[in-house]
Amino acid sequence: MDRTELGEFLRSKRERTRPQDVGLPAGTVRRTPGLRREEVARLAHISVEYYTRLEQARGSSPSRRVLGELARALRLSTDERDHLFDLAGVAPESPAGPRSDVPATVLNLLEHLTDVAAFVVNARYDVIAWNGLAAALFEDFSAVPPARRNLIYRHFLHPDPAARHYGMSGAEEFGRLAVGQLRAAAGRYPTDPQIHALVDTLYRRSAEFAQLWDVHHVETGHHHRKTMHHPMVGTLELNCDTLAVPMRDQYLVCFTAQRGSPSHDALRLLSVVGTQDMSTAMDNE
Repeated sequence: MDRTELGEFLRSKRERTRPQDVGLPAGTVRRTPGLRREEVARLAHISVEYYTRLEQARGSSPSRRVLGELARALRLSTDERDHLFDLAGVAPESPAGPRSDVPATVLNLLEHLTDVAAFVVNARYDVIAWNGLAAALFEDFSAVPPARRNLIYRHFLHPDPAARHYGMSGAEEFGRLAVGQLRAAAGRYPTDPQIHALVDTLYRRSAEFAQLWDVHHVETGHHHRKTMHHPMVGTLELNCDTLAVPMRDQYLVCFTAQRGSPSHDALRLLSVVGTQDMSTAMDNE
Protein backbone atom coordinates (compact mmCIF):
# COMPACT_ATOMS: atom_id res chain seq x y z
CA MET A 1 0.00 0.00 0.00
CA ASP A 2 1.43 3.38 -1.03
CA ARG A 3 -0.08 5.60 1.66
CA THR A 4 1.44 8.85 0.38
CA GLU A 5 0.30 8.38 -3.21
CA LEU A 6 -3.13 7.15 -2.05
CA GLY A 7 -3.62 10.24 0.12
CA GLU A 8 -2.54 12.61 -2.63
CA PHE A 9 -4.79 10.88 -5.16
CA LEU A 10 -7.84 11.06 -2.88
CA ARG A 11 -7.22 14.71 -2.05
CA SER A 12 -6.74 15.60 -5.72
CA LYS A 13 -9.98 13.89 -6.76
CA ARG A 14 -11.91 15.41 -3.84
CA GLU A 15 -10.80 18.93 -4.74
CA ARG A 16 -11.85 18.37 -8.35
CA THR A 17 -15.29 16.94 -7.56
CA ARG A 18 -17.99 19.60 -7.23
CA PRO A 19 -21.00 19.13 -4.94
CA GLN A 20 -23.40 19.19 -7.89
CA ASP A 21 -21.42 16.34 -9.49
CA VAL A 22 -22.58 14.01 -6.71
CA GLY A 23 -26.10 15.33 -6.21
CA LEU A 24 -25.31 17.70 -3.32
CA PRO A 25 -26.29 21.38 -3.13
CA ALA A 26 -23.41 23.81 -3.62
CA GLY A 27 -24.32 25.50 -0.35
CA THR A 28 -22.28 28.33 1.12
CA VAL A 29 -19.02 29.78 -0.17
CA ARG A 30 -16.20 27.21 -0.07
CA ARG A 31 -12.47 27.64 0.30
CA THR A 32 -12.05 25.35 -2.71
CA PRO A 33 -14.61 24.37 -5.41
CA GLY A 34 -14.40 20.70 -4.46
CA LEU A 35 -16.01 18.54 -1.82
CA ARG A 36 -15.30 18.81 1.88
CA ARG A 37 -13.77 15.82 3.65
CA GLU A 38 -16.93 15.27 5.68
CA GLU A 39 -18.98 15.15 2.47
CA VAL A 40 -16.78 12.45 0.94
CA ALA A 41 -16.91 10.50 4.20
CA ARG A 42 -20.70 10.74 4.28
CA LEU A 43 -21.06 9.64 0.66
CA ALA A 44 -18.71 6.70 1.27
CA HIS A 45 -20.31 5.83 4.63
CA ILE A 46 -17.06 5.97 6.58
CA SER A 47 -16.02 8.23 9.46
CA VAL A 48 -14.55 11.64 8.77
CA GLU A 49 -11.61 10.75 11.02
CA TYR A 50 -10.75 7.65 8.99
CA TYR A 51 -11.05 9.47 5.66
CA THR A 52 -8.84 12.28 6.98
CA ARG A 53 -6.20 9.74 8.01
CA LEU A 54 -6.28 8.25 4.51
CA GLU A 55 -5.65 11.66 2.93
CA GLN A 56 -2.87 12.35 5.44
CA ALA A 57 -1.19 8.98 4.68
CA ARG A 58 -1.84 7.76 8.23
CA GLY A 59 -4.75 5.39 7.68
CA SER A 60 -4.82 1.63 7.83
CA SER A 61 -5.33 -0.30 4.61
CA PRO A 62 -8.92 0.27 3.39
CA SER A 63 -11.09 -2.70 2.58
CA ARG A 64 -12.37 -3.54 -0.88
CA ARG A 65 -15.83 -2.29 0.16
CA VAL A 66 -14.47 1.06 1.37
CA LEU A 67 -12.45 1.52 -1.81
CA GLY A 68 -15.52 0.76 -3.89
CA GLU A 69 -17.56 3.34 -1.97
CA LEU A 70 -14.80 5.96 -2.30
CA ALA A 71 -14.62 5.31 -6.04
CA ARG A 72 -18.37 5.82 -6.31
CA ALA A 73 -18.41 8.88 -4.05
CA LEU A 74 -15.68 10.60 -6.06
CA ARG A 75 -17.19 9.50 -9.40
CA LEU A 76 -13.98 7.82 -10.53
CA SER A 77 -13.66 6.50 -14.06
CA THR A 78 -12.83 2.83 -14.62
CA ASP A 79 -9.12 3.61 -14.99
CA GLU A 80 -9.13 5.85 -11.91
CA ARG A 81 -10.93 3.16 -9.93
CA ASP A 82 -8.33 0.56 -10.90
CA HIS A 83 -5.57 3.01 -9.93
CA LEU A 84 -7.18 3.57 -6.52
CA PHE A 85 -7.23 -0.17 -5.85
CA ASP A 86 -3.61 -0.48 -7.02
CA LEU A 87 -2.45 2.28 -4.66
CA ALA A 88 -4.22 0.55 -1.77
CA GLY A 89 -2.68 -2.81 -2.70
CA VAL A 90 -6.10 -4.43 -3.02
CA ALA A 91 -7.26 -6.56 -5.93
CA PRO A 92 -10.24 -4.98 -7.76
CA GLU A 93 -13.69 -6.36 -7.08
CA SER A 94 -14.64 -9.49 -8.91
CA PRO A 95 -16.51 -8.86 -12.18
CA ALA A 96 -18.80 -11.81 -11.44
CA GLY A 97 -21.61 -9.45 -10.40
CA PRO A 98 -23.24 -6.34 -11.87
CA ARG A 99 -20.90 -3.41 -12.33
CA SER A 100 -21.35 -0.29 -10.22
CA ASP A 101 -18.81 1.98 -11.92
CA VAL A 102 -20.69 4.46 -14.09
CA PRO A 103 -19.04 5.76 -17.29
CA ALA A 104 -17.70 9.30 -17.00
CA THR A 105 -19.80 10.37 -19.99
CA VAL A 106 -22.98 9.25 -18.20
CA LEU A 107 -21.95 11.07 -15.02
CA ASN A 108 -21.39 14.20 -17.11
CA LEU A 109 -24.82 13.74 -18.66
CA LEU A 110 -26.42 13.49 -15.21
CA GLU A 111 -24.85 16.80 -14.26
CA HIS A 112 -26.27 18.56 -17.31
CA LEU A 113 -29.82 17.20 -16.98
CA THR A 114 -30.92 20.14 -14.86
CA ASP A 115 -34.66 19.82 -15.65
CA VAL A 116 -34.61 16.03 -15.50
CA ALA A 117 -34.61 13.93 -12.33
CA ALA A 118 -32.28 11.08 -13.26
CA PHE A 119 -30.43 8.23 -11.62
CA VAL A 120 -28.51 5.16 -12.73
CA VAL A 121 -29.24 1.63 -11.54
CA ASN A 122 -27.31 -1.56 -12.17
CA ALA A 123 -28.78 -4.99 -12.85
CA ARG A 124 -29.52 -5.51 -9.13
CA TYR A 125 -31.51 -2.23 -9.07
CA ASP A 126 -28.88 -0.59 -6.86
CA VAL A 127 -28.95 3.19 -7.28
CA ILE A 128 -25.31 3.90 -8.16
CA ALA A 129 -25.43 7.52 -9.40
CA TRP A 130 -27.94 10.37 -9.38
CA ASN A 131 -28.28 14.08 -9.92
CA GLY A 132 -29.43 16.74 -7.50
CA LEU A 133 -32.97 16.88 -8.84
CA ALA A 134 -33.42 13.12 -8.32
CA ALA A 135 -32.31 13.53 -4.70
CA ALA A 136 -34.81 16.38 -4.23
CA LEU A 137 -37.66 14.52 -5.93
CA PHE A 138 -37.19 11.08 -4.35
CA GLU A 139 -34.77 11.02 -1.42
CA ASP A 140 -31.23 11.95 -0.44
CA PHE A 141 -29.59 8.78 -1.72
CA SER A 142 -26.27 9.78 -0.15
CA ALA A 143 -27.87 9.39 3.29
CA VAL A 144 -28.99 5.82 2.58
CA PRO A 145 -26.53 3.02 3.49
CA PRO A 146 -25.16 1.46 0.27
CA ALA A 147 -26.55 -1.96 1.16
CA ARG A 148 -30.05 -0.45 1.32
CA ARG A 149 -29.76 1.81 -1.71
CA ASN A 150 -31.72 -0.74 -3.71
CA LEU A 151 -35.10 0.03 -5.30
CA ILE A 152 -36.42 -3.53 -5.09
CA TYR A 153 -35.52 -3.89 -1.41
CA ARG A 154 -37.14 -0.52 -0.70
CA HIS A 155 -40.27 -1.40 -2.68
CA PHE A 156 -41.10 -4.68 -0.99
CA LEU A 157 -39.84 -3.97 2.54
CA HIS A 158 -40.71 -0.32 3.03
CA PRO A 159 -42.66 0.03 6.31
CA ASP A 160 -45.24 2.32 4.68
CA PRO A 161 -46.84 0.60 1.65
CA ALA A 162 -48.17 3.93 0.39
CA ALA A 163 -44.63 5.33 0.16
CA ARG A 164 -42.76 2.30 -1.13
CA HIS A 165 -42.76 3.50 -4.76
CA TYR A 166 -42.08 7.08 -3.64
CA GLY A 167 -45.82 7.67 -3.70
CA MET A 168 -45.98 7.21 -7.47
CA SER A 169 -48.71 5.47 -9.40
CA GLY A 170 -47.97 2.09 -10.95
CA ALA A 171 -46.44 0.53 -7.83
CA GLU A 172 -47.85 -2.91 -8.62
CA GLU A 173 -46.55 -2.72 -12.18
CA PHE A 174 -43.11 -1.67 -10.94
CA GLY A 175 -42.98 -4.60 -8.52
CA ARG A 176 -43.80 -7.10 -11.24
CA LEU A 177 -41.32 -5.56 -13.67
CA ALA A 178 -38.52 -5.30 -11.09
CA VAL A 179 -38.86 -8.90 -9.92
CA GLY A 180 -38.80 -10.12 -13.52
CA GLN A 181 -35.65 -8.13 -14.25
CA LEU A 182 -34.03 -9.30 -11.03
CA ARG A 183 -34.68 -12.90 -12.04
CA ALA A 184 -33.08 -12.19 -15.41
CA ALA A 185 -30.07 -10.65 -13.65
CA ALA A 186 -29.77 -13.72 -11.42
CA GLY A 187 -29.51 -15.77 -14.59
CA ARG A 188 -26.78 -13.54 -16.01
CA TYR A 189 -24.82 -13.44 -12.73
CA PRO A 190 -25.39 -16.88 -11.14
CA THR A 191 -22.48 -16.52 -8.68
CA ASP A 192 -23.16 -12.98 -7.46
CA PRO A 193 -23.55 -13.21 -3.65
CA GLN A 194 -25.39 -9.89 -3.40
CA ILE A 195 -28.14 -11.01 -5.75
CA HIS A 196 -28.48 -14.27 -3.83
CA ALA A 197 -28.65 -12.39 -0.50
CA LEU A 198 -31.21 -9.92 -1.85
CA VAL A 199 -33.48 -12.63 -3.25
CA ASP A 200 -33.20 -14.71 -0.07
CA THR A 201 -34.07 -11.75 2.17
CA LEU A 202 -37.02 -10.63 0.07
CA TYR A 203 -38.35 -14.17 -0.38
CA ARG A 204 -38.39 -14.71 3.39
CA ARG A 205 -39.78 -11.32 4.38
CA SER A 206 -42.22 -10.43 1.59
CA ALA A 207 -45.04 -12.76 0.58
CA GLU A 208 -45.75 -10.51 -2.41
CA PHE A 209 -42.17 -10.84 -3.65
CA ALA A 210 -42.20 -14.62 -3.12
CA GLN A 211 -45.38 -14.98 -5.14
CA LEU A 212 -43.98 -12.92 -8.01
CA TRP A 213 -40.63 -14.72 -7.89
CA ASP A 214 -42.27 -18.14 -8.13
CA VAL A 215 -44.10 -17.12 -11.31
CA HIS A 216 -40.77 -17.02 -13.19
CA HIS A 217 -41.99 -14.03 -15.17
CA VAL A 218 -39.44 -11.91 -17.08
CA GLU A 219 -40.60 -8.55 -18.39
CA THR A 220 -39.01 -5.37 -19.74
CA GLY A 221 -40.33 -1.86 -20.01
CA HIS A 222 -38.91 1.50 -21.09
CA HIS A 223 -41.60 4.20 -20.83
CA HIS A 224 -44.24 4.83 -18.20
CA ARG A 225 -46.53 7.68 -17.20
CA LYS A 226 -46.42 8.41 -13.48
CA THR A 227 -48.50 10.49 -11.09
CA MET A 228 -46.65 11.44 -7.94
CA HIS A 229 -47.60 13.42 -4.86
CA HIS A 230 -44.53 15.21 -3.57
CA PRO A 231 -44.75 16.50 0.03
CA MET A 232 -43.29 19.90 -0.94
CA VAL A 233 -44.60 20.72 -4.43
CA GLY A 234 -47.79 18.68 -4.61
CA THR A 235 -49.04 16.46 -7.43
CA LEU A 236 -46.75 15.88 -10.41
CA GLU A 237 -47.47 14.29 -13.77
CA LEU A 238 -44.23 12.72 -14.97
CA ASN A 239 -42.87 10.69 -17.86
CA CYS A 240 -40.50 7.91 -16.85
CA ASP A 241 -38.06 6.71 -19.51
CA THR A 242 -35.40 4.04 -19.03
CA LEU A 243 -32.33 4.12 -21.26
CA ALA A 244 -29.72 1.36 -21.42
CA VAL A 245 -26.07 2.23 -20.73
CA PRO A 246 -24.15 0.32 -23.43
CA MET A 247 -21.76 -2.44 -22.32
CA ARG A 248 -22.47 -1.92 -18.60
CA ASP A 249 -25.79 -3.66 -17.93
CA GLN A 250 -26.90 -0.42 -16.33
CA TYR A 251 -29.89 1.85 -16.91
CA LEU A 252 -30.37 5.60 -16.84
CA VAL A 253 -33.84 6.33 -15.45
CA CYS A 254 -35.19 9.78 -16.34
CA PHE A 255 -38.26 11.58 -15.01
CA THR A 256 -39.49 14.57 -17.00
CA ALA A 257 -42.58 16.78 -17.18
CA GLN A 258 -44.20 18.44 -20.18
CA ARG A 259 -42.55 21.80 -20.75
CA GLY A 260 -44.73 24.70 -19.59
CA SER A 261 -46.91 22.52 -17.35
CA PRO A 262 -47.34 23.02 -13.59
CA SER A 263 -45.36 19.82 -13.09
CA HIS A 264 -42.46 21.24 -15.11
CA ASP A 265 -42.52 24.40 -13.00
CA ALA A 266 -42.48 22.25 -9.86
CA LEU A 267 -39.44 20.31 -11.09
CA ARG A 268 -37.63 23.56 -11.85
CA LEU A 269 -38.37 24.77 -8.32
CA LEU A 270 -37.02 21.54 -6.88
CA SER A 271 -33.88 21.83 -9.02
CA VAL A 272 -33.19 25.24 -7.46
CA VAL A 273 -33.84 24.47 -3.81
CA GLY A 274 -32.61 20.87 -3.85
CA THR A 275 -33.06 18.96 -0.61
CA GLN A 276 -33.16 22.03 1.64
CA ASP A 277 -36.29 22.95 3.60
CA MET A 278 -38.80 23.88 0.87
CA SER A 279 -40.99 25.97 3.15
CA THR A 280 -38.04 28.15 4.14
CA ALA A 281 -36.96 28.51 0.51
CA MET A 282 -40.44 29.58 -0.59
CA ASP A 283 -40.74 32.06 2.29
CA ASN A 284 -37.55 33.75 1.14
CA GLU A 285 -38.80 34.31 -2.42
